[in-house]
Amino acid sequence: MGPGDALLAAGAGLLAGAVNAIAGGGTLIAFPALLATGLPALTANITCSVGLVTGYAGGAVGYRRELADQVDRLRALGPPALLGGLIGAVILLATPSSSFRAVVPYLVLASCLLLAAQTRLAAVVARRRAHTVTPVTTPTATPVTTPAVPAAGAQPPAARTVTWPTRFGVLIAGVYGSYFGAGLGVLLLGVLGILLTDDLQRTNGLKTLLAFGVNAVGVVVFLITAKVAWGYAGILVVASLAGGLIGARIARRMHPALLRAAVITLGVVVAIVLLVRG
Repeated sequence: MGPGDALLAAGAGLLAGAVNAIAGGGTLIAFPALLATGLPALTANITCSVGLVTGYAGGAVGYRRELADQVDRLRALGPPALLGGLIGAVILLATPSSSFRAVVPYLVLASCLLLAAQTRLAAVVARRRAHTVTPVTTPTATPVTTPAVPAAGAQPPAARTVTWPTRFGVLIAGVYGSYFGAGLGVLLLGVLGILLTDDLQRTNGLKTLLAFGVNAVGVVVFLITAKVAWGYAGILVVASLAGGLIGARIARRMHPALLRAAVITLGVVVAIVLLVRG
């Protein structure tokens, strides 16, 4: 690994950690950067999973305020997220390198589609939440408003309920995220945003911590193998942690549309290059 490769990995890790906290899709930055250094596709993917896990951790720390009163949800959704991460990691290790290389361009394109659909998912979530506040008329004709999402974190039991479809959605997202991490945050945010009723920032914090759990389980499995490029993984660990901490702060103030468009463009270019080379 030369100085140029190390600098490329550090820059990609910093940006990927921030992007994961802001809009999701950081793997679409780190993965092609590692490919550019000459790493095989399977090794680059596993190294990304190991190296970017601290970015999710940094994002979760940045969202600690929003996570403070969501312990019940974490207890309900943590196990399916961890199980999905374990299943995805095992499937990845059982996949031959040549087969993984063949499917990578399509996984990248699928991740780009997930990112492109994020705004539509957000619109669906917004419409659903708008319909949860409905006027109810009493027999005395006194209008009463029943808000489904109370302010300032005071949630009724119904809002805290985690359904089995939500658990299953998190499980599937965990399998995908551990197999190929790009778009995991978008997929989790879509599942949680549609099936849970809450403020978007709180949902984003929950998504970030669950994504960290998925990646952490995958990392434990990958550490048993010899398919990690440890030099690059070490650089990504430090850089993505810093990026995740920075990104969580930016996420509260920044509209991610421009960043999302840039990441999608990069992903499509990478997929086309991989298809041509293949």
